[in-house]
Amino acid sequence: MTMDAAHGDSGQDECISVLLADLNNGKSEAEQRLVPLLYKDLRRAAARQMWRERANHTLQPTALVNEAWVRLVDQAGEANWQNRAHFFGVASRLMRQILVDHARKRRADKRGGTRQQVTLEEPLLAVETNLVDVLALNELLDRLKEFDPRASRVVEMHFFGGLSFEEMAEVLNVSVRTAKNDWSMARAWLHDNLSKKL
Repeated sequence: MTMDAAHGDSGQDECISVLLADLNNGKSEAEQRLVPLLYKDLRRAAARQMWRERANHTLQPTALVNEAWVRLVDQAGEANWQNRAHFFGVASRLMRQILVDHARKRRADKRGGTRQQVTLEEPLLAVETNLVDVLALNELLDRLKEFDPRASRVVEMHFFGGLSFEEMAEVLNVSVRTAKNDWSMARAWLHDNLSKKL
């Protein structure tokens, strides 16, 4: 997802922050105003994520974004969203959960059938595209979280939510350089460990 254009509009970002605060405080009318401001980027993130999936994936981008949106709105009071980047940070975690749940259900339905594969590609850095099993990636992210929670979160936000390094840095309250370093380390670790699992 490329949110740079909208992210650069400080007036729109301020409006989104106010509306997210209203939604956090139970003002349901804020949801109606947020939809046109956030749904398009959320849909872009879902489409980007589904582009990584195999061609015959049964979950479509619209279904992914709709389920993510419902869960995001349900979490409004608990999430206490601070701004647009924080919202998409939460959205990336939810999209990960939805895709993993879907992959688990498909695997259970097929009783150990084919893996659901996604590409571990990096639009911010030119790299070779590799296919990985979404369940294997999820398992490795949980392992990574045990010794480097922030790096695990960086991968989750970038891979599942499409956040830029600037947005990840904002959510995590770190420098852009730190977010990039976390991504580089985590990506190398994931490639090494995924090659052992596949």
